[in-house]
Amino acid sequence: MPHGNSNHNGALGGSTIRDRVRPADAAELEGIPWLSKLTPAERRRAEAALVVGEAELGDLVCRVGRSPTYWFGVVEGLLKMSNDNADGGSVTYTGVPPGGWFGEGTVMKREPYRYNIQALRRSLIAGLPIESFHWLLDHSIGFNRFVMNQLNERLGQFIAALEIDRLNNPDARVARNLVSLFNPVLYPGVGEVLRITQQELAYLVGLSRQRVNEALNGLSAQGLIRVEYGGLRVLDLPGLRATAMSNNKKNAMAEKERT
Repeated sequence: MPHGNSNHNGALGGSTIRDRVRPADAAELEGIPWLSKLTPAERRRAEAALVVGEAELGDLVCRVGRSPTYWFGVVEGLLKMSNDNADGGSVTYTGVPPGGWFGEGTVMKREPYRYNIQALRRSLIAGLPIESFHWLLDHSIGFNRFVMNQLNERLGQFIAALEIDRLNNPDARVARNLVSLFNPVLYPGVGEVLRITQQELAYLVGLSRQRVNEALNGLSAQGLIRVEYGGLRVLDLPGLRATAMSNNKKNAMAEKERT
């Protein structure tokens, strides 16, 4: 599996993701959401091509400027999609929890990556070779529908990400990021519980861990989420989405009054 470069010159613990590749086992294949959309013959072909590899903390699964050779998905763990600013800072677009597949647009166009995908913890990554991806696009109606839904949801996700980036309200930023991470179409492996630490969420949201903790306590007090050991449980996703939008509107009105 290519692009297994960490932020330490591509070698973490003396090996890269490429060195840790193996065929996917039955349990790992069962957790790949798009396989169920294929015909038996298409599925056999895809399963024979799929591989998995372990990404250590800090490993770059995809790097800006590299050409894609696989379409990637998260079996276990947590990744972040980000890019560097001209001033040397970093902008995080989204997190990628279990069940999430990403980079289909880049793979379809066979163009270099315009973003980095980095492991926030030890993660198990699945990869479908780019030629197998294009074969399925050419032959499978079910696969085309899955990819089309992915692209449609991804568009909405990035429009929301642009709105989040403009928010000065930390509570709204946390709520909107949680709504994104609990997207049942893009991340079907999450379910009702997201395994994430407050520090990892802080990396994704762009706030301090202390401020994220305050926001989570507020959302918990409203009965929208419950903070559990090692993760978060969403109790009311529509309510969380409505709260995020309400905070956004309040923030916009306050900004208008100041001007």
